[in-house]
Amino acid sequence: MTTILLDTVRRYAEAHLDSTSVTTTPIPGLTIIRQTMPTALHYNIDKPLVAIVLQGSKRVIMGKHVFDFGAGESLLITADVPTVSQITSASIGAPYFSLVLDLNPSVLEGLVVEIDANQPTTDTPVRVHTTETEVLDVALRLMKLMERPEALAILQNQLIRELHFWLMMGRHGSAIRSLGTVDSHAQRIARAVALIRTNFTKPLRVDQLAVTAGMSLSSFYEHFRAITSLTPLQFQKQLRLIEARRMMLANGEMISNAAYAVGYESVSQFTREYGRLFGLPPRRDIKTINARTQSAA
Repeated sequence: MTTILLDTVRRYAEAHLDSTSVTTTPIPGLTIIRQTMPTALHYNIDKPLVAIVLQGSKRVIMGKHVFDFGAGESLLITADVPTVSQITSASIGAPYFSLVLDLNPSVLEGLVVEIDANQPTTDTPVRVHTTETEVLDVALRLMKLMERPEALAILQNQLIRELHFWLMMGRHGSAIRSLGTVDSHAQRIARAVALIRTNFTKPLRVDQLAVTAGMSLSSFYEHFRAITSLTPLQFQKQLRLIEARRMMLANGEMISNAAYAVGYESVSQFTREYGRLFGLPPRRDIKTINARTQSAA
């Protein structure tokens, strides 16, 4: 099953190659990651997702937790949490391939209503597990559906729903259910997180976030940190720094321009906080990454 899915994913990705390692698909929330060499550390605040690894291997770090996984395994993230990731095994002859699906709270909500399931757990929001056969089967049918454009619009929604169903019924399904449980703490914090993501360059109004989440200020702080592992201010700060780094790497933006664009008023403060997160000040960090990229090429 995994071999057939890998061949199907490879065929689609190689037919739609561009300058990035991410191949989008016509199915909303479904992407393919293809990488032909091990990568540097990648910093991100991930949204809830499942990544089905088909070839190669990867390492993901969240706080003190380190997850090493490869072909036949899946990474599950059930909250907006900061991660540091690195593809550890990939080559031109055997690229790293993974199929990534953003978890859809609306789909999960409908399933939770219909399924008599156990209560959600509060375990770590990042975990790795062996990919279930049912998940591989639906993923393969989704990929093959993209070869039939006339059927895609009609059938994709039910297959996405089926994929969510099997994920929810799997070994770590209880961790997914809170995303679909109406008015759960996870759903309330997700509303606040969406607001921060949309307005991360603007001054943070924590009282407004608490209202959005429908919580008192103290309760909001407590649950926000429990779910994301960050305070609201730390969450916003990491979004700003990650976006600034992307702008400097992808667009060649000057340090000051990137700092101001993401909402900083002081370049010196930006430089200090950048160094704390990424381990090097901006100029040295960007120079090091560019040099590594050029030598790999």
